[in-house]
Amino acid sequence: MDFAPSKEQEMVRNAVRAFAEDVIGPSVAERDETEVYPSELVEQMADLDLFGLTTPLEYGGAGSDTVSYAIAIEELSRVDASVGVSLAVHNSVATYPILYHGDEEQKHKWLPQLSSGERIGAFCLSEAQAGSDAAGVETTGVKDGDEWIINGSKLWATNGGCAGMYIVIAVTDKSLKKGKGLSAFIVEREREGVSLGMKEKKLGIRSSDTYEIVYDEVRVPEENFLGAPGKGLAISLGTLDGGRIGIGAQAVGIAQAALEESVAYANEREQFGRPIGTLQPIQWKLADMATDVAASRLLVYQAANLKDKGVPFTKEAAIAKLFSSEAAIRVVHNGLQIHGGFGYTKDYPIERLYRDARVTTIYEGTSEVQRLVIARQIGL
Repeated sequence: MDFAPSKEQEMVRNAVRAFAEDVIGPSVAERDETEVYPSELVEQMADLDLFGLTTPLEYGGAGSDTVSYAIAIEELSRVDASVGVSLAVHNSVATYPILYHGDEEQKHKWLPQLSSGERIGAFCLSEAQAGSDAAGVETTGVKDGDEWIINGSKLWATNGGCAGMYIVIAVTDKSLKKGKGLSAFIVEREREGVSLGMKEKKLGIRSSDTYEIVYDEVRVPEENFLGAPGKGLAISLGTLDGGRIGIGAQAVGIAQAALEESVAYANEREQFGRPIGTLQPIQWKLADMATDVAASRLLVYQAANLKDKGVPFTKEAAIAKLFSSEAAIRVVHNGLQIHGGFGYTKDYPIERLYRDARVTTIYEGTSEVQRLVIARQIGL
């Protein structure tokens, strides 16, 4: 792959960066403090096609490639990682299952609503006993005539509170071995029996809308059944492959912001009669940070490029997510160290970036899970 983004991809970067800096940036600290999702920005984000980045034109999307999507999430996360992850989840694990596993009727019904921002999407897989063990889902879907009745609760649903549609993974055949009887459903927010549980109080990405979602005797029609029966786990794992590209891009954006903030601080902060950026220990930290950012970006773009080519990218997505998320932790750590005592206060953005980076090694599969995926992909 030629890792230099195309002219069209750079146009995406410039447009999203300008929007992020001018529109999202001014209130990012306030949203972090108040833990409020930026619902007032939905219409403007929809105007930029941010809700349907890779959805084909025929379904109301922008028809962009996955590299452009990664660039957009990177640029959003460089300014506000909460907005970045919200749009990453919407575009990947909420939209992808319908795009890749839905029938034409489902695609034409749901994808335009998702692409326009009319409905925000969320993905409901994790439960109290089913985190890294995705096959351990206990939420059930029971057939009743031409409907399915869903019961259970899902945890840590990004976009949970603002979502108008959920992709729900449930057990539909208890007679099969663990993980074999799972299926996927499209569930509208307004259906009777769907309710919000606890809103999560989080360390970072605090204005990202993260909720427990409760399903109590929720009836959905057969037309909302997504994909083939018993393919829920396969749909989930395949969807998470694409989702990892988005989280990798989010980590790149956070790390890039930390690098920029740290370079600026090193050039302005004086100790021992000169800017600390002239001191070799600081220079070496910044050099390591720049290297981590560059390597992470290339790995994410490589995985995105393979996805665009329609070839297997499971290993590359896991590698990109593993490296970029752990690199982001290193970068924000060094960045905060460069800032010294000031970095430990809310006076500088590095404090928020430090908190935001931590979750990237957890969601869409922990670093430990990524290592398992990679090990299996190389023949172990």
